Amino acid sequence: MSNARATHLTRRGILAAGGALGLGAVLAACGDEDAKSSGSSEETAAAKSGPWSFKDDRGDTAKADKIPTNIVAFIGVAAALHDYGIEVKGVFGPTKTKDGKADVQAGDLDISKVTILGNEWGQFNIEKYAALAPDALLTTMFDDAGTLWYVPEESRKKILAVGAPSVAISVYDRQLTEPLQRMLELAESLGADVKAEKVTSAKKRFEDAAARLRAAAKAKPDIKVLAGSAAQDIFYVSGSNLSIDLEYFKALGVNFVEPPASALKASGGWFENLSWENVDKYGADIIMMDNRSSAIQPADITEATWKKLPAVKAGQVIARDPEPILSYDKCVPLLENLAEAIEKAKKVS
Repeated sequence: MSNARATHLTRRGILAAGGALGLGAVLAACGDEDAKSSGSSEETAAAKSGPWSFKDDRGDTAKADKIPTNIVAFIGVAAALHDYGIEVKGVFGPTKTKDGKADVQAGDLDISKVTILGNEWGQFNIEKYAALAPDALLTTMFDDAGTLWYVPEESRKKILAVGAPSVAISVYDRQLTEPLQRMLELAESLGADVKAEKVTSAKKRFEDAAARLRAAAKAKPDIKVLAGSAAQDIFYVSGSNLSIDLEYFKALGVNFVEPPASALKASGGWFENLSWENVDKYGADIIMMDNRSSAIQPADITEATWKKLPAVKAGQVIARDPEPILSYDKCVPLLENLAEAIEKAKKVS
């Protein structure tokens, strides 16, 4: 197995199992937002005509003479920005499924209107990228080393040499609310009207959904939730100490199955590998399964041990987005679906 392939499997597994430790920052205080929002249309117009800068989660400040318009982004970032009215020219990462449909990570983005520079791990067409004359390269980070997600390490220098300033939003070791706020700030810097009714109503729905999940978890504290992901030979069980979604859900009171630290050690704290024979190692009342195209979906799992799990037999399996699209609109269902599952769950473990 090549190093590239091994890295791919490790990172895919990391995301498959995700969990988020972190004392991630909560949403900015209303007063702070009001102070920033004195932004009138005149100020917005002035910002669009003036220089642009954005300090990312590496501590690096991306700068340009004007607000970027030829944006290239990781597909999940592009999908989030689309929800805020910011369109990109090119994308990379899981964008199109084998049958030509939009990948789940594309959200509401019309993938026929963007240039796809790479659809799988390790793919990034530098020639196409340069031809777009990009003025910004946007992605996320799943570590604290500044690694740009889905930008191949072996060609990173060549990609950055094209000259577009890069921006990375961290989705590592913090709660969901922090990267959500950071993506909103990035969208605003790119010209989005973050005070638009569509945005504010989505944020309100997110807050209401969070309150609902907190109430559901409090009402049924004994309901155990397992976050899993299926591969051909491995079933990943996530810890809740690194992924932005799981750590936020845990903060709201959700009772997660937690593999011991010794079992998580091989993956750097992200997940435990189980053989399908041992998939029943942990008791769970609800199973959240990785919905990305890189994972085998529940309906396609043929393993007898899976079908015998109490949660599976009870129909208490729901989808999970290990790489949430970071707009409030897209994160509302994550909270609502888990809340509903807990509300309806029967104790089967």
